[in-house]
Amino acid sequence: MMSMRAIARSAPRGLTRLSSAALRQTSTAARTSSQLRAAAWAPLRSSQFASAFSTSQFRRAPAGEVDEELSLKIDSELQYENELKESEPTPASVKDFLENSPFELIDTPGKEDVILKRKFGNETITVSFSISDLTNYEPDAFDEDAALSDEAYESGSEQQRAAEEDALDAEEAEGEGEGAPPTRLNIVIEKDGKGALNVEAIAQEGQIMVENFYYYQDAQLAHSSSADVVHQAQDTFPGPPFGTLDEDLQILMERYLEERGITQALAVFVPDYMDLKEQREYQAWLKNVKTFLDA
Repeated sequence: MMSMRAIARSAPRGLTRLSSAALRQTSTAARTSSQLRAAAWAPLRSSQFASAFSTSQFRRAPAGEVDEELSLKIDSELQYENELKESEPTPASVKDFLENSPFELIDTPGKEDVILKRKFGNETITVSFSISDLTNYEPDAFDEDAALSDEAYESGSEQQRAAEEDALDAEEAEGEGEGAPPTRLNIVIEKDGKGALNVEAIAQEGQIMVENFYYYQDAQLAHSSSADVVHQAQDTFPGPPFGTLDEDLQILMERYLEERGITQALAVFVPDYMDLKEQREYQAWLKNVKTFLDA
């Protein structure tokens, strides 16, 4: 479930963007139709006259009229985000993990990906995740097929309506208790000259759920995102789906990951840190846009 900050930020503005887009489409269609009619009935003009007219009167467009208003609006957004930041201290899970974890945090401003890195014996372990999982997350849409239409609702008995309202209230209460959205983890454990294990997992509700447990002879296949390397990785048989393995084998592989720091503490840290980073990146984006507008 998205954070309250993200919901408060996006919900009212989504309606504005939607209505504005619809208005722009309607306006564009009307303007296009009007231009076509004008072109059909307008008398022919010489190209020389049109050229002279365009260069003499429209050599340079004036400054935009909305710039100042947009800049002021961004100021209010920045103030809102700063107030939220002050009212929401850094979660204890983030502080504890950064102070006590053996992982080094690599977080580059302006980049979506966050990397955790550590050494374990002769192994180099890298865990990466991205705030795109938060910004692109969409909770399950309301199931229209399951919802009653007004007509069906009115036609039902009072007892039926009461039961249906209780069911809806229970669903809403359950939704309010949901945790952070699931976060994809890309875990790479490599040894020099021995290839790499590439584990795809999900961090959700304080748990690490392994989806795939791959092996690559070339460690680059587990790291690089270039088209050529991705194609090579797709052509390589990395292993069967994790869920199809023997249950005892799955348990031992999960314990193998826990020994290397892929633990419950990591599963709690990732979504909390991701939420903080998303706020920082949003504030930086607002500042960059404002600087551009005010230049």
